[in-house]
Amino acid sequence: MKKSPKLANRYANALFEFSMLENQSEKTYQDIVLLKNTFHDNKELRVIIESPVIEPEKKNEIFSQIFKDDISPITFGFLSLIIKKRREPSLILIFDAYIMHYYAEHNIKIATITTATEPDEKLQQKLKSLLEEQTKSTIDMRIQVDSSILGGFVIKIEDKLLDASLLGKINKLKMEFSKNIYQAGF
Repeated sequence: MKKSPKLANRYANALFEFSMLENQSEKTYQDIVLLKNTFHDNKELRVIIESPVIEPEKKNEIFSQIFKDDISPITFGFLSLIIKKRREPSLILIFDAYIMHYYAEHNIKIATITTATEPDEKLQQKLKSLLEEQTKSTIDMRIQVDSSILGGFVIKIEDKLLDASLLGKINKLKMEFSKNIYQAGF
């Protein structure tokens, strides 16, 4: 079955709105993060759940054995519905879409910081508080190490990009020199 972001967003939105009505959005968010991490860390579980050969009843039983005591009835009922409708291949997309709804509602932004080397904890905390002050939102910071940027950092928050990397500066200089209308020789 083809994975559809549009379908995932509809299911995630329905779960989010229902959990808000039931005053369970925080618990549902925690459940979704737990489920997403479990799926991410356990390839065998993903293969079983996404398999079209395994019957929905068996999948529901597997979910029940693994998660019934750890997640809320709302989240468990939602998972049962997804399995019944045979939408399991879209579960990860649904989880991601739910998290984005939750982030939008709670003014949380994802900041991806790319650096040449792993920054220490103190620098990460300072950078996080600076970004929170600048964006007036809570920051979910994700660090990526990419030695190809040579030094400095690249920050991406939503559709905004700040390139303060050494590679970015070198490329900018190259572009400026290629456009230079002055000629040497005087």
